[in-house]
Amino acid sequence: MKLAPLMRATLLVSAVAVLPAATSGLAAVDSRANHEFDKLFTIYELVKQNYVDPVDDDKLLKGAIDGMLASLDPHSNYLDGPSLQRLETMIDGKYTGLGLSVIEDDGAVKIISPFKGSPAEKAGLKAGDYITHLDGVLYYERDLDEAVEKMRGPAGTAIRLTIYRPGRDEPFDVTVTRGVIELEPVTWELKDNIGVISVNEFSRNVGNDVNQAVADLKKQAALKGGGKLVGLVLDLRSNPGGSLDEAVALSDLFLDKGDIVSQRGRLASENQFYRAESMFKGDVAKGLPVVVLVDAGSASASEIVAGALQDQHRAVVMGERTFGKGSVQSFIQLDPKSAVKLTTARYFTPSGHSVQEGGIVPDIKVPQLSDPDARARAERAVRESDLRGHLINEASLDDKELETDKMDDPRFKVSAEELKKEGITDFQLHYAISTLERTAGKPALAAAQGQSKD
Repeated sequence: MKLAPLMRATLLVSAVAVLPAATSGLAAVDSRANHEFDKLFTIYELVKQNYVDPVDDDKLLKGAIDGMLASLDPHSNYLDGPSLQRLETMIDGKYTGLGLSVIEDDGAVKIISPFKGSPAEKAGLKAGDYITHLDGVLYYERDLDEAVEKMRGPAGTAIRLTIYRPGRDEPFDVTVTRGVIELEPVTWELKDNIGVISVNEFSRNVGNDVNQAVADLKKQAALKGGGKLVGLVLDLRSNPGGSLDEAVALSDLFLDKGDIVSQRGRLASENQFYRAESMFKGDVAKGLPVVVLVDAGSASASEIVAGALQDQHRAVVMGERTFGKGSVQSFIQLDPKSAVKLTTARYFTPSGHSVQEGGIVPDIKVPQLSDPDARARAERAVRESDLRGHLINEASLDDKELETDKMDDPRFKVSAEELKKEGITDFQLHYAISTLERTAGKPALAAAQGQSKD
C-alpha cells in the first residue's frame, strides 16, 4: 500500500508556518517494521471477517491512522472531513455558532477560551470550563467534531450547555444563542494614555494588525488633549497560538535586533533561527514600556512572543505561568480532503530556554483576583505537562517548580467583592495599566525587571 504524494505542507506552533514537503523519507521504511505491518494487515483481515457487524474499510483505516498518531503526542493527528473543515474555518475566521475554542481533555469537551465579543463570552463561559451536556445529551468520550458540529448552527438559534466549572460544587446550565462569529485576531483600545492591544489568535496578518493598532493608539492619544502614549499592554491571555510566522512578525515589531526564537528538530535541516529583521523599521513603540499579559491559556505562538520580549528585556511579563507548549507541528496536506498534523521540532527562546512543559514564568505573578472562581480554576488548570503522552522537556524539570505558581502571593489579598465595588472587573489588566502609569516616562522598566524574577 503506497502513501499518496504529499501535496503541500504548512508549519504550525499549536497552529501554523511552512515546511517543504518531502516524499523521499516516506518511501524508506525500516525493514524491521515490515513484520509489524504484516501483523497490522492480519488484524485488519480478522476484523473484516469475524467482527459481529460489517465494518467499513474507511473506518478501520482511519482508526489505525488515528491510533498511530495518538501514540506520539497530543498534538499529532489526522485531519479529514469535519476536523479539516474546522481548521479551515479557523483560518477563514467566519462562521455561525457560539464562538468557542475547545479541545478534548480525557474524553471531555474543555473550553480553551471564548472569543472576545462572542455569544459564549457574553453568556459567561470561561476558559477551563468543561461542557458535559449539549441540550441534555451527555458528550463524553465522543468525537470532538461531533460536539463542535452540534454547537454550530444558524444564527439566532439557541443551545443549552451543561457546564462543570472547577471550584463549583455542582454543574450548571447556560443557554447560549448562536450568532455570526467573525474572529477578530487583534483588538485595541486607549485607557487614559495606555494602549491595550489584545491578540486573540495568531492568524493571518496579525503582525500588520498590531502595527496598525500601535499607530492608531498614538493618534488617539495625540487627539486626547495633545497627550502622548506612555505605555502599551500586549494582552496574550487565553491565546492558544497560531502562525509561527505571525509570532515572529509580532515580536519583530518591538525589537531592533537579536534572536526571537529557534526551532530544533531531529534532522539538522529542520533547525532554524528566527531573528529580528526590523521589517517594520525598528521598534514601532520607540522604547515605550511594554507589559505582556499571559495566563495558563497562553500557548505556543503566544509563548514565543512572551519569551522573546522577556529574554530581550523589551517587556515585563505579567500574569500566570503559561501553558507550556514548546513544540512545532507541520501541517501536511495529503489530498484535498485529508491532512496530517505532525510534531516535527521543539522551539526555544533567545536564551535557549525550552518552553515545553514549564512554559513562560512571568516576571511579576499577578492572579486574576476579580474573578471569584479564578483561584480554583488556576489550581486545577490543565497545562501541557498534564496532557497524556506530552513531549518531555530535554532539560529535566522538577515538579515542585511547576507548582510554584499555585502559591498565594502575599501582596494580593484583596477580594473579588472589594474589587467589584471599585468597578474593577479585570484585576490583571488593571494591575498592568497601574504599573505603566506609575512608571510613565521610564522606558528602562522592561530591561530592569527582565533581569530578575519577582
